[in-house]
Amino acid sequence: MTYTGQVTVGGPADTREAGDLVITKIAVGPMANNAYLLRCALTGEQVLIDAADEAGRLLEAIGDRGLARVVTTHRHGDHWQALEEVVQQTGAETVAGEDDADELPVDVDLRVRTGARVRVGSCELEVIEVVGHTPGSIVLAYDDPDGITHLFTGDSLFPGGVGRTWSPDDFLRLLKEVETKLFDRFDDDTWFYPGHGDDSTIGAERGSLQEWHARGW
Repeated sequence: MTYTGQVTVGGPADTREAGDLVITKIAVGPMANNAYLLRCALTGEQVLIDAADEAGRLLEAIGDRGLARVVTTHRHGDHWQALEEVVQQTGAETVAGEDDADELPVDVDLRVRTGARVRVGSCELEVIEVVGHTPGSIVLAYDDPDGITHLFTGDSLFPGGVGRTWSPDDFLRLLKEVETKLFDRFDDDTWFYPGHGDDSTIGAERGSLQEWHARGW
C-alpha cells in the first residue's frame, strides 16, 4: 500500500519504509495529534515521537518489541497526555528539548540541544532546536540511505505555515528559525511530518514563505 500520511483519530495507522527506518503514523486524542512510532528494521528497536494521547492505542502499536525511548517535541500538554503511562508500561527513556524538559509530567532522562543524536537501533535522528512555538521545541531529522531527509517537526512547521505563536516577536523568531534551519538547509524533496494533520515537503511549502511573512501568522 502507498503511504499517504493521511490518518484520522480512531482510524488505521499509516506506515512507510524509509531505508532502515519504519515510520508508523497514528492520530490520537481530541486535538487529532500525530504520534510517530519509529522502528529500526535491522535491530527492531523502537522510538516514539510524542506520546500525545490514547496510551492504550500507542501501547498496542508498540506491541511486544518494547520501546527504547520517547521523544517529546515540545511542552504543550496535547503532546504528552499519554507520556507518563507509556513510560510506566515500557520503561522507555525520556527525551526532550532542554528548555521544555521541566514542563513535562515525567523526569526527562536526556535533555537535548541542537546537534544531539537520538538512536533508533542502527538509525540516528539529529536534534534541531526551532524556537518560537515554545522555548524548547525540537525538530528531529533522519537521513535515509536513498538520499531523502525526513523531518519530524512537532508544531513548528505545518503544510501552509509555521506553528501558532502568541506575539509578533515569537512569530518572527519562529519563521526565521524555520527558514534558516530547515528551508535553507534541506532539499525540496525533504519530507516533513507535523504534530497535527497531513505531511508535506519542503519543496511544496518553499514558495509560500513570503506569503507567510506578509500575513504575519
